[in-house]
Amino acid sequence: MMEPENDTGISQFLLLGLSEEPELQPFLFGLFLSMYLVTVLGNLLIILATISDSHLHTPMYFFLSNLSFADICFISTTVPKMLTNIQTQSRVITYAGCITQMYFFVLFAGLDSLLLAVMAYDRFVAICHPLHYTVIMNPRLYGLLVLASWMITALNSLSQSLMVLWLSFCTDLEIPHFFCELNQVIHLACSDTFLNDMGMCFAAGLLAGGPLTGILYSYSKIVSSIRGISSAQGKYKAFSTCASHLSVVSLFCCTGLGVYLSSAATHNSHTSATASVMYTVVTPMLNPFIYSLRNKDIKRALKMSFRGKQ
Repeated sequence: MMEPENDTGISQFLLLGLSEEPELQPFLFGLFLSMYLVTVLGNLLIILATISDSHLHTPMYFFLSNLSFADICFISTTVPKMLTNIQTQSRVITYAGCITQMYFFVLFAGLDSLLLAVMAYDRFVAICHPLHYTVIMNPRLYGLLVLASWMITALNSLSQSLMVLWLSFCTDLEIPHFFCELNQVIHLACSDTFLNDMGMCFAAGLLAGGPLTGILYSYSKIVSSIRGISSAQGKYKAFSTCASHLSVVSLFCCTGLGVYLSSAATHNSHTSATASVMYTVVTPMLNPFIYSLRNKDIKRALKMSFRGKQ
């Protein structure tokens, strides 16, 4: 039996988007443009606050500024192309553009996950080993943790994208999504996708299961330490230092898990595309609000920045 011929003539895919109804397109354009601008502005303000205020030059805020940068890049891989397609009334994305979008989406999704795990470890050290915090979380260590997160996700994203380049595609080039989602693209291929599926499973275990396990372990230790604190005020102070992070972790994990569980249950691509808006667009938009509204240091730094004080 002959293997499918590698079609080198593939030059573009078609992104079907969230809706094919023409009357909905202006609403979707306005909605996603607003969400994109809010996300970029909110996360830029977090980065500005952490850079401008010397009191925020700590591991926790260093990780937070990296998370904000990752969120800006994460949403920028998908929404601008979606807005362009709506505005030009075109569904086309080039083959090279699709692979590039896929690479950066996988990169920043994985980076978000690893950074949240690193931030959980930071809170674990701060609460469970407060006397040794400055020794353990030294600049060299937290710099290496962020560098390692970037390298792991970059290598994973590169390997996933290269494996897609090996696939051959036939005539059905419609992606029922608003961006080139890895799983959707792989399932359009005519050739055998066993290695791709195994690669996705391995990556899911490494970049989703691994960080989630680390986060759960860190918080189990944190809860045990907080329970050992005698005063109610001490308990509240200890918990408040990780409340924002716990809120972001819950939002990111619950929305991401909900998307894949719903898509597995319904097998409806448009339902999956709509649900994926939660973790690809809504979560990066809400993160700066969660951190700024619940964090007095961030609010103080932002006020000082706008007043022009050092």
